[in-house]
Amino acid sequence: MRRTMWTWGAVGWAALALGLVGCGPSEVDGADDGDIAEAFVRVINVEVRPLATEQFTEEIRLTSVALANQDVQVAAEENGVIRALYVDRGQRVAEGDSIAKIDDRVLVAQVAQARAASELAAQTWERRRRLWEDDRVGSEIAYLEARFQAEQTAASLQALEERLARTVIRAPFMGVLDERYVDVGAMVSPGDAVGRLVDLDPIKVMAGVPERYAPDVRVGDEAVIDFELLDGEPYTARIRYVGSTVSPDNRTFPIEVRLQNPGGVIKPQMVANMAVTRRTVTDAVVVPQDALVRVEDGYVVFVAVERNGNTVAEVRPVVLGPARRNLVVIDGGVAAGDKLIVVGHKEVEDGDLIRIVAEGA
Repeated sequence: MRRTMWTWGAVGWAALALGLVGCGPSEVDGADDGDIAEAFVRVINVEVRPLATEQFTEEIRLTSVALANQDVQVAAEENGVIRALYVDRGQRVAEGDSIAKIDDRVLVAQVAQARAASELAAQTWERRRRLWEDDRVGSEIAYLEARFQAEQTAASLQALEERLARTVIRAPFMGVLDERYVDVGAMVSPGDAVGRLVDLDPIKVMAGVPERYAPDVRVGDEAVIDFELLDGEPYTARIRYVGSTVSPDNRTFPIEVRLQNPGGVIKPQMVANMAVTRRTVTDAVVVPQDALVRVEDGYVVFVAVERNGNTVAEVRPVVLGPARRNLVVIDGGVAAGDKLIVVGHKEVEDGDLIRIVAEGA
């Protein structure tokens, strides 16, 4: 019974379809064409934003890295055994502070011997000088020998005293002793590193700029540095150094800014985003990049216009200017006052009827 009912239903629908196909033009025209067409008109809800001119600053976006202002391996300048350590890792030192002490007993004895020889030579020279210059007693050769002997022994004493002073290893600048490589009792020679001294305030931030921006980056330009790992506002500083050559490895040239870093919050080798001001455009028409639609030969946008009493979408090919983050300057195709479709623009086509449901500022 169910199969019979289904069969008659299918036959009925087929007959109805054939009946409609068989109707002549006069019969179809008898229907209400306006009502049928209106039922299939597509109206798309969109959001628009009126365009206005504004000042636009173009930025060069770079990846930068923090470096210590000064970072050196403090080395021994004399041979000997380390007898004392005055600074531990992590401690701050001022310029000239003692870091370590090398055994100086042999040099102390040599300095005493040289001092005695120098004093004897000085006295001998003084007596020879008086005898020769005042009384013309003796020979000129003896006079000159005494003079040169006094100068030689004085120079030897000065050299030994300098070596004795170098047995105390001192900080060459103010900073933090980040590493210590020796312990008491270690033997060191000239050039052996005893510690690593770093200066973190101020701190340098370096970045590589692509060579195409070479005409646009100069000393004194403003840069904004944002360390994503650190809370707080980005840092603003002026470029203090621009490299003179381009690296053949990555086709970039270096730039440097310097930031105040009290407390050492910024650590060397931290990565930051850097934005360098390239140029400023006045009276620019700026749109979100999301409002652009990619086509074969470039980009287009859609604007809302009135046409024959209806609000429709109109396609506009655009010429793109400088960009910054999610914003781009439009150099041609739209103007101030146009209503740019910012939501729904990917669903419309040129001439589609639209309904504006929101209008942003």
